Amino acid sequence: MKTIFVLLFLLCFFIISIPIFFILFLIGKINPYLKVKYSQAIVVFAFNIILKCCGIKKTIIGAENIPKDQPVLYVSNHRSYFDVLVAYTSVTSLTGFVAKKEIEKVPFLRVWMRNLNCLFIDRENVREGLKTILKGVDLVKNGYSIFISPEGTRNHGTDMLPFKEGSFKIAEKSGCPIIPVSLSNTDEAFENHFPWIRKAHVIIEFGKPVHVKELDKEHQKFLGAYVQNIIKESLDKNAKLV
Repeated sequence: MKTIFVLLFLLCFFIISIPIFFILFLIGKINPYLKVKYSQAIVVFAFNIILKCCGIKKTIIGAENIPKDQPVLYVSNHRSYFDVLVAYTSVTSLTGFVAKKEIEKVPFLRVWMRNLNCLFIDRENVREGLKTILKGVDLVKNGYSIFISPEGTRNHGTDMLPFKEGSFKIAEKSGCPIIPVSLSNTDEAFENHFPWIRKAHVIIEFGKPVHVKELDKEHQKFLGAYVQNIIKESLDKNAKLV
């Protein structure tokens, strides 16, 4: 029933989106910032409905670690489609997600994602991937946060996949802090019971900000491994809470 509800809800949401897109388009002509703000508010509202109706209990740890006065680069592990719902309803600033380029082909979804300053990255094309990262740098410099999962794909193994170092260029080039984010048990909501959605207790923890320039040269050189280790420690700690 939960799976059917989500499908019907998304269908209705996309139908309602047609007039909303027109209104947001007009708002964007006057104030682009408000367009992003209202878009995120609408999407967060919809995501919260899905999480509640699916019986997803969410525990947030470390929200106080997110700076209130500047954009950040959120870096997380990736285990489930529900990661985005859990993360987006937990972040405290206007935030765009980095997604694989294939998602840009999905009608309605791509429009919402563009309204939210989401970025579509081509992992098979290094040059195009770099262009996307540079767009992320510009967004951060304009006051928007970016959320990225450097594993590159959903991973259900015990260990995380190696983090792609290029993902951290956004923080390195913009000077924004990195917020390590651990997502625990999100795959229990869907992937572990595919194609059915089940109740689950998920935990999202925001780690303390990592300032690249304050790290020693060794950690700067292997920034991905450094941040990944912080997330791993958080996942190990929170495993007993789910």
